[in-house]
Order: sequence, then C-alpha cells, then structure tokens
Amino acid sequence: MSASCGCLHIVGLGPGAESWITPEVSAAIASASDLVGYGPYLDRLPIRDGQARHPSGNRVELDRARHALALASAGRRVALVSGGDPGIFAMAAAVFEAIEQGEPSWRAIDIAVCPGISAMQAAAARMGAPLGADFCAISLSDNRKPWSLVARRLTAAAEGDFVLALYNPASAARPDQIHEAFALLRRLRAGATPVVFARAIGREDERVEITTLADADPGRADMATLVIVGSSATRVIARDGAPPFVYSPRGAEPWQ
Repeated sequence: MSASCGCLHIVGLGPGAESWITPEVSAAIASASDLVGYGPYLDRLPIRDGQARHPSGNRVELDRARHALALASAGRRVALVSGGDPGIFAMAAAVFEAIEQGEPSWRAIDIAVCPGISAMQAAAARMGAPLGADFCAISLSDNRKPWSLVARRLTAAAEGDFVLALYNPASAARPDQIHEAFALLRRLRAGATPVVFARAIGREDERVEITTLADADPGRADMATLVIVGSSATRVIARDGAPPFVYSPRGAEPWQ
C-alpha cells in the first residue's frame, strides 16, 4: 500500500485535564487505526474496539516517531500522542527529524500537527498572566544537548530580562541542573523576582507555589513541574483569603 493511503496526525493532549483536549485532537484520535505514544499518555485515552495501541518509554522519541511513520507508510491512520502541545519540546520535532534522516517515501506521507494547550499556557492561566510580556521557553534537559549550551541560553534570556518558562527542570537522572539554573539566575536577577512552581496542572495532584527567586527551593521541581521565573516587571497582586495573581505587564514598565 502506498504512503498516500495512510496518514499521521501528531496530536497534543494538553497538560492533563480532559476538557483541555481540542475537538480537532479528539477527532484525530477517534478516527485513528493506531495510537502511538508514551505509555502514560495513551493511558489517558478511552479504549476503542479495533484500535491498536503502541506504547513506549519516555526516552525513545526518535524510535517512536519512526514507528509511527512506518505504520502510516503501510497505510494505517496513525495518531502520535504527545502531552501538552506536540510542537513544544515534544513529538512533532522528532517526527520531522526522523523524516529528514529516514526513508525517502516518508516525505510523501499525509502529516498534520494538531496543537494542544501547552504546559506553560495552562500554568500561566492558573495564576493570572505571567507570560503577558516577552518570554522565553527553555528546556533544562541536557539529554540531547550539552549543559553548557543550556546555561548559555539561560544566561542570554536572563540578561535580556525575559520571563522564563523552564521545562524539564529535574528528573531522577538529572537532579542537579535545576539547582545550577537557579544559582545562575540568582547571580543575574533580583532576589524579589517572582517564581512559580506549577506541578501537575490539570490533574488531581495539581500544586501551584508562588515564591521569590531568593526563597525558592529548586528541589521542589520534578519532571511534572513547569517553573516560571518573572522578569523585572512581573508583579504579584496579593488578595485576602485567595491566592495572589501574578502578571507581567505588556509595557516596558509596570503600572504605577
């Protein structure tokens, strides 16, 4: 069967809440003959008769992408599942990397990327608008790039006074990078800079902690955590009996 008979949808489930899955993604999943993805992400989806599931581990992105492409090339309707948005530190980039390096016939596959709500969007919405001004999203993982490059990018973003959304802050295999990142940021930013630890947003064990750069405990972060570090303009609005709002004004200076 030719590659044109199959298709591949790269879909994002959002951070966790079922209500955050878009209609486009739901339709792609429902029409798929095969679901490919990290096992816990596939576990979030209802089982449909006749639909094959292909779970895999967390650190085999290219192998997973190649498997999805091979299935689509064989004429299957494939949904490759990511958490959050598939184009942000997720499976879409792995698919296109596999296509560039792989079988020439894969370039003819009908491929669509179906966006989802990213972790940073969901986390920001929980507390107000901390990403309301210019921001950078940086992954602290050094699995596929050297830490020296991560540190250089982090330094440039901090010196540029961007709000920072830090993905993949820590894992069992990488417990130290988040501590190194905070040590770097504390040399470049004021101690009063707002910091947010947003863990498992949209899930039952959701936790949001708002603190400052000086008081933050980097050890609070794990792979389920999105860390937001404010700019010099980011503001915290205290409220009686309710969590504070955090926002970054769109102008160069906060409102006075």
